[in-house]
Amino acid sequence: MSAPHLRLSALAVIALAGSLVLSGCAGTAAPESSGSDDAAASGSFPVTFEHIYGETTLDEAPERIATWGWGATDAVLALGIVPVAIPSSEYGGGDDRITPWVDEAVTELGGEPPVILDNSAYELSVEELLATDPDVLIASYSGLTQEEYDAVTGAGIPVIAPEEALWATPWRDVITDTGRALGLADEADAVLADLDQQIADAAAEHPEFEGLSIAYADDDVDTFYLYLPADPRVEILADLGFTSADSVTALNSGESTFYTTVSSENLDQIDADVLFTQAEQQADLDDFLASDRAALIPAIGTGAVAAIVGEENVAAISPTALTLPWILPDIVEQLAAAAAASAALG
Repeated sequence: MSAPHLRLSALAVIALAGSLVLSGCAGTAAPESSGSDDAAASGSFPVTFEHIYGETTLDEAPERIATWGWGATDAVLALGIVPVAIPSSEYGGGDDRITPWVDEAVTELGGEPPVILDNSAYELSVEELLATDPDVLIASYSGLTQEEYDAVTGAGIPVIAPEEALWATPWRDVITDTGRALGLADEADAVLADLDQQIADAAAEHPEFEGLSIAYADDDVDTFYLYLPADPRVEILADLGFTSADSVTALNSGESTFYTTVSSENLDQIDADVLFTQAEQQADLDDFLASDRAALIPAIGTGAVAAIVGEENVAAISPTALTLPWILPDIVEQLAAAAAASAALG
């Protein structure tokens, strides 16, 4: 899945229970301790999580946190703690297999860098994980299998698994669940409040977004994807004031909860005021926009296209505690230009 280049915004310090939490985009200043003592002081234990594999109870704040999937790493870092183990980022992570926003947050916090767990096959190596001696594995938004869950819990490590389905936990829940697990629920609420404020501020600065219909498309040469309202990336566009185009719902074949594919002969049915898209390289975007298939989409003909380019940027569109501040200004800039192009027709 698609799981972003801008200057980092300033870090704002939120004083809650004596902890520093992330209010900017990449990291926060390192706390004087690992964070576990503060977690125990501000949290309420035991705490129980219900998930697809049953339930998990934490009797005390964990000190050594491992993460798996998308978003949990960012949430832990945003709460001022460096995990002992994190999944490799095959997409957007470069040669080091760690995304720039995570790398910068780890550097800001200091301490021992996390072990990078191999995620190239989207399979958790339990042996590799256990070698890091974690107190908990946070895998709220992941593809963690029953077999992997059983192996980790069988080794005595509690696991916070996806809530209702694999790769389906809402991104905000990943942050709140992580806060509860670490005994930093209030701090997690503050992180979320800051993120929501950033979105609200962007929407207020661009009232022209309100009510415009939008379609989020991804051209993969052989396959053309449309992302549905349930996708968290589309949710961000809605938070900014856009509405998912009726044509998106009409073209939904039901093959997935968050996307549908569209055949070339139906591309002319993607009727939206603005088209939002992505490409790993500018050349790929240019080729698509100049193609015969792209010419079928009305918004492309009017120039009402907002495009995010670059592997890191595309990865960052999927919202987390760290990616949203990283990519939001770029998204808003692109949307403003596309909205202006759409308005010029009216």
